[in-house]
Order: sequence, then structure tokens, then C-alpha cells
Amino acid sequence: MAGRQQEWTRREALSATAAAVLAGERLGRVWGVESTRGYFANDQLQVGLIGVGGRCRHLVRSLVRLPNVRITAVCDVWAAARAEGQKLADPRAFVTAYHEELLARKDVDAVLICTPDHWHVPQTVDACRAGKDVYVEKPLTHTPEEGPAVIAAQNEHRRVVQVGTQQRSMTHLIEARQLLREGVIGKVHKVHCSWNRNAPRAQRYKDAIDPKSVDWKRFLGSAPPQPFDAYKFRQWRWFWDFGGGIFTDLMVHWVDTVNWFLDLGEPAEAHSIGDYFSAHGVWETPDTVQTLLRYPDKQVQLHFEGTFSSNRLGAMCEFRGTEGTLYVDRGRYEIIPDRGKSRPEAKSVILGAGPKGLDFYDKPDGELLHLSNWMECIRDRSKKPACPAEAGVVAAAAAHKANRALPMFPKRH
Repeated sequence: MAGRQQEWTRREALSATAAAVLAGERLGRVWGVESTRGYFANDQLQVGLIGVGGRCRHLVRSLVRLPNVRITAVCDVWAAARAEGQKLADPRAFVTAYHEELLARKDVDAVLICTPDHWHVPQTVDACRAGKDVYVEKPLTHTPEEGPAVIAAQNEHRRVVQVGTQQRSMTHLIEARQLLREGVIGKVHKVHCSWNRNAPRAQRYKDAIDPKSVDWKRFLGSAPPQPFDAYKFRQWRWFWDFGGGIFTDLMVHWVDTVNWFLDLGEPAEAHSIGDYFSAHGVWETPDTVQTLLRYPDKQVQLHFEGTFSSNRLGAMCEFRGTEGTLYVDRGRYEIIPDRGKSRPEAKSVILGAGPKGLDFYDKPDGELLHLSNWMECIRDRSKKPACPAEAGVVAAAAAHKANRALPMFPKRH
């Protein structure tokens, strides 16, 4: 078991190193004219940051480990976030509250978009039109109606768009997917996913944000006019105008993984329930949810559960086949034979230290691998990224369908 774990640790390191070396070889010149095979005469990839909150800063820790990357521009509607972004960027970096100004610059070749959900598609479309490649956080869309526009922008402008569901680049999940597709657990009819946390996330604290330091109208964007609310500004995921709660924030990761493994497409229907056990009167989106997604043409049912009141099972996914079960989380996979079956052989591959179902493990570094894949595709335009816009739209569509099946989902959306 230890040998197997060490083998995978080496494989993961080699994969990340190979991607970084490839990036370095292709960036060993001066960024210049785009060809059908990518860029030549380049020595640096110049990246702009749009939305410099905690998620962006986390990604940048991996981004700067790749060779020949320079952060040349920073954009955020909050002065404090712009100041934090400046610390991550080149000292001469351009700083603005308007993403259009950032996208107009010639010293920006690609962008990281880490803004609230309702800005993902407008800013991705604008970036593609401006000739920039895009890494955009999930969910790609805020409503299902946005899907065609973002796919069209990616394809018409021939941009590399990578959606930030980094599990597609994790080495152990790539191997687990291959085993499943070889039929090791038989035919899969049921999938069970969870993302359970036991965390007091729904506490209305007093946030000392100076309203004058925030361009609130800019933050609202397409959302209805409303007074400045510091809590909504910082905790936007749990309010319908800006996010979509547990389904779009957490479930979408596993739905995307299941789509990648099984090629399901969009579900035909969703049946959802939601409750407020820890967030009553604080969040608009429920803090405890379940949904059943049906894919009748593929003969698959997918059940997802999520809560902030218990961390039982944590973040995991089980593919339940006619011969056995494939368990995956962000640090391992396991093959569990069905009772009374002679195959498959029981097997465990563990990369990350810690108990099952953690949100994050020390290994693999999914962000590094996913960013490496994005940059490799920028340099070699014949390759498609691990999660292009089409995949991001399909994954988000399942989350939207689950939300729209909730009794408390607002009709205005």
C-alpha cells in the first residue's frame, strides 16, 4: 500500500513538473504573434486578475509556481482587495475597478476571473472578445440561459477557456475514471455524492467595511438595485442575486466529475428539498439540501446531499455499479466489490494525508495541475483544456435545475 501511494506521489509530481517544463519551453521567448499552434517569440505569460478575493489569492499561490508568469493587471470593485492584489502582482501592475479597462490592455494575455457567479459569463464573454484566454471559477453560469453565449464567445474568438473544476486535472481521478470506463465495477446506475460541513457559516457578523471603499453599483451588475450590505458583499454565495448556494458552490464540482466519468449530459429532471437549520433569517439559499437528478437515457440516478450542520461523509462521490463501487474524494479512490461478487479486486489509492472526505488535501495540488493544463493549451492551440466552456455549462445546468426545484427558489430568477 505504501509503495502504491509513493508511486502515485511521484507520478503526480512528474505530471505537474512536466506541465511546468512544457510551459517554460514554450514561454522561453517573448510573447508575440498567435499561430494555429499557439504563441511564438515569447518569454512571459502576462496575466490579469479580475476579482481578487480569497479564492483568487489561493489560485495565485499555485499560478506563480509556474515558470514565466507575470501578473500585470489587477481589477476589483473593493479598494482593500485591489491593495491585496497589488501585493501579488508586478510592482508596475495596472490597477482598476473596471474589468473593461484591464481587458483593453496589450500587456494582458490571459485572465483569472474569480468574481461572484453573476459576473462569470459577462466577464468571460468580454475577455474572449478582447482576445484574452480565460480561467474562470465555477459555476460558469449564474442562470442556464447564459450557456449558449459563453460557448459561442469561446468558440468564435478561439479562446482557451478553462472552468475551475480542478478535479478533472487530479491524477488519481484521471486513473479512477479510466478504470470505471474499462468496466471494472460493471454498469453504473446510481451515484451518491455529498459535500457536508459542520461549520457556523451563517452568522451575521458586523463587518467594518467602509461603503465608500466599494463600488457597490458595479458589484451589483445585472442584479436588482439594493442598498449596500456588507454581509451580502462578503457572503454573496448564499444570496440568489449573486450565487446559488450549496448546489452551485459545492455540488457542481461532483456533478462535473460525474459528467466527466459517465458522459451524462444535462439531467432530464431534478427533485430537491432544502431547509434552514443553521441559516434561518440570514441566508436566502438553504443550508441543508438534497436533490435527485434523473438521466433516463443513460439509466442513471444521481443523489446529492449537502449541509452545514454535520460533516459526516464530507466531500465524496460513490459510483455504484453492478459489480462494485468506486469511491472517490479529492485525495483517494477505492474500489469496493459488491457482496457475493468475485470481481472486482478491492483496491485503494491514497495521495492526500488525512481522513476521507476532506475539502482539501496536501496532495494532489489540483489548482497547480489545472492551471498547468490551461497554460499548456494556451501554448498549443491544438489541445483542449480539461474543462472547457461546454463542460462548465453542462455542470452548472444540473445545479440550476436542482435549485429551481427548491420550494424557496424565487420566481424572479
